[in-house]
Amino acid sequence: MTPQTDHTLVLGLGCDRGTALATLQEAVAQALQQLGASVNAVATLASIDLKADEPGLLSLALQLNCPIHFYPAAALAAVPVPNPSATVLRHTGTPSVSEAAALLAAGAPDHPAPPTALCLEKHKWRGADGKNATVSIARR
Repeated sequence: MTPQTDHTLVLGLGCDRGTALATLQEAVAQALQQLGASVNAVATLASIDLKADEPGLLSLALQLNCPIHFYPAAALAAVPVPNPSATVLRHTGTPSVSEAAALLAAGAPDHPAPPTALCLEKHKWRGADGKNATVSIARR
């Protein structure tokens, strides 16, 4: 399979507070590898607005030279996703961060992409720093 480089992939990201850049990089690399895709295929990143000041996420966006969009919990909660989580809901106010953020960023301005736009659902990774990161990938 040839690595995809057409900049059509949107990465939805969730992570623990204080997650190291290396943990996020590993999670993203593993997720992209599952698709046979390259980082060059990534168009944008997305997450919850609670993480708008998260150094690892901001550093990842700079490293990938991608914009990063942050959405409020209410907007994320309105997006139907295949893998909602009661734990995520308890901590963030929405049952999904990575899947919902990917679908919102992959869709039209006022309309998320359908769940079928997810080409990778909720890839979870626990890094050497003991922090958890989740990556979901949607196609624009």
